[in-house]
Amino acid sequence: MGLAQLNERSREIFRLIVESYLATGEPVGSRNLSRILPMTLSPASVRNVMSDLEQLGLVYAPHTSAGRLPTEMGLRFFVDALMQIGDLTEADRKTIEAQVAGSGQAKSLEAVLTEASGLLSGLSRAAGVVLTAKSNPRLKHIEFVRLEPERAMVVLVSEDGQVENRVVNVPLGLPTSALTEAANFLNARIRGHTLYEVKAEIERTLKESEAQLDQLTQKIVAAGLASWSGGEREERKLIVRGQAHLLEDLKALADLERVRLLFDDLETRREVIDLLGRAEQAEGVRIFIGSENKLFSLSGSSTIVAPYHDAAGHIVGVLGVIGPTRLNYARIVPMVDYTAKVVSKLLGG
Repeated sequence: MGLAQLNERSREIFRLIVESYLATGEPVGSRNLSRILPMTLSPASVRNVMSDLEQLGLVYAPHTSAGRLPTEMGLRFFVDALMQIGDLTEADRKTIEAQVAGSGQAKSLEAVLTEASGLLSGLSRAAGVVLTAKSNPRLKHIEFVRLEPERAMVVLVSEDGQVENRVVNVPLGLPTSALTEAANFLNARIRGHTLYEVKAEIERTLKESEAQLDQLTQKIVAAGLASWSGGEREERKLIVRGQAHLLEDLKALADLERVRLLFDDLETRREVIDLLGRAEQAEGVRIFIGSENKLFSLSGSSTIVAPYHDAAGHIVGVLGVIGPTRLNYARIVPMVDYTAKVVSKLLGG
């Protein structure tokens, strides 16, 4: 039997298990269920239905208890298919509008979002959360953390102390030391700049270094001290002739050393520019119920979130509530939705 085929009495029993759990946090047993069911069913028939629900993955029996609790899949099914969404009262709507929009004065985006999360937390007695799309902050510090062979997290700390995480793909085989070097290279230059500005600046100096390298290598090759290996411009190597070591001309030796340093420097800059480009493009954040989101799976909590939009209708973030899995969904879902609408309207001016 699939979810869609749940008959009337299975749905009813499942609904009662979930509602009882949302109200008390406790498992409910077949004897209690048969008392409160609108239809007459023996505890034995109720037990049969409960074991069907268990096979579908909608409920489970916590250790030692004869009662059942909804699983996360069950909660998701309940929220999607069975829940009676309450409607907000006029008073609720007014409270949300007044608090988020404030008394008519123009508020910064940060102020609007802070109000929204405080409001949701107050109304739901759970933690209000607002995640906004990645910003373009002026930075104080940057860190690269290797997560997997081909993925790293970029941690950006802005001048005003906000922290933002972005996950990026990194080229296979890029050593972790290259990530550390890139961070050191950037932290010496990044303060007070956005990612975009730093990248533009490094690209500019890269071009200067390349021009300098071209001049020097031409001179050395022309002097017969070195020649180019074959291959693409990016790949080819400078082959230095043996007699360079016997040279009396110290100027040429200094040039060779300068070439070597410039090669190293260009390599670092190219890697840094590549990493910055990936960090600029990286995605923002999403949250879901319970363990669908690694962050909250351990605490057995749920998140109810709704996206909000800017004037152009683009989703720029999400806001909502994090609380125990037995949140009062019927009340909180419309509240979160309405708050998201109010925030979208404010952002849309």
